[in-house]
Amino acid sequence: MKAFISIDLEGMPYIVIPGHLSLKGALYTEARQIATKVTLAVAEELHANGAKEVVVADSHGPMVNLLVDNLPDYLEIVRGYPRPVSMVAGVENCDVAMFLGYHARAGTAYATFDHTYSGRAIHRVMVNGVEASEFLLNAYVAGDSKIPVVLVAGDRSLLEEEVKQYAPWAERIVLKQSLGRGAARSFGMGKIEKELRNGVKQALTTFKQKQAKPLITKHPVTMRVTYASTYFADAAELLPIVTRKGGLDIEYTVDNMVQAYKVFELLSLAASGVWAIKQNQ
Repeated sequence: MKAFISIDLEGMPYIVIPGHLSLKGALYTEARQIATKVTLAVAEELHANGAKEVVVADSHGPMVNLLVDNLPDYLEIVRGYPRPVSMVAGVENCDVAMFLGYHARAGTAYATFDHTYSGRAIHRVMVNGVEASEFLLNAYVAGDSKIPVVLVAGDRSLLEEEVKQYAPWAERIVLKQSLGRGAARSFGMGKIEKELRNGVKQALTTFKQKQAKPLITKHPVTMRVTYASTYFADAAELLPIVTRKGGLDIEYTVDNMVQAYKVFELLSLAASGVWAIKQNQ
């Protein structure tokens, strides 16, 4: 069996301030250590329960967050950005997927760092009429390859709303219970690691009993993006397949979810470029 893990930071335990999240942040080193402990606990348990290979996609920000000293031989890490299908690069040809450190979508109450892909540029993302978080976007991409998401660990607000609704078979491991956008409660790391390891065992049992399902959206796929500023919609509209649907909204339709995700990633890069230009004017 080959397992895939996607790692984000905002849904990790103890991470509550912007200084945890950027390369120059005062507490970034602490965040890296936390994320690495969580990831290795899951990877070790996967390997102990039959996963001969574990692919880990380091998927927050510049995507070079995990500490890579002394990684086990069975683990392969995907780092750096931009890259094809971003947060789920490497998921193809795996048997199961697990998402760690995941957070709620933009606009969710009592959710630490709630956002969808780009907190600066994007207010809402709709996939075939369904409002999506990063969890759902990434699960749909894995679904295009018939790969089920069997475990999600992160912010309780995401787990009890979107994961429970769309992937009820997936193990849900609470890493934090948010008190607001910048505050959360978490247990000690020993308790968290124990729950993660037990969750991995149960998730693999669910998979082996064929109770886990890939999340597959209908084809073709229509994506609608609501931006935080008309600057970003102006730039997105330059792509010929994009249709402007209002001051802040754009829409496009492509054959499948992988294509939809790649276009979305390109539009996000364009928004970042627009922001950088405007900041320097």
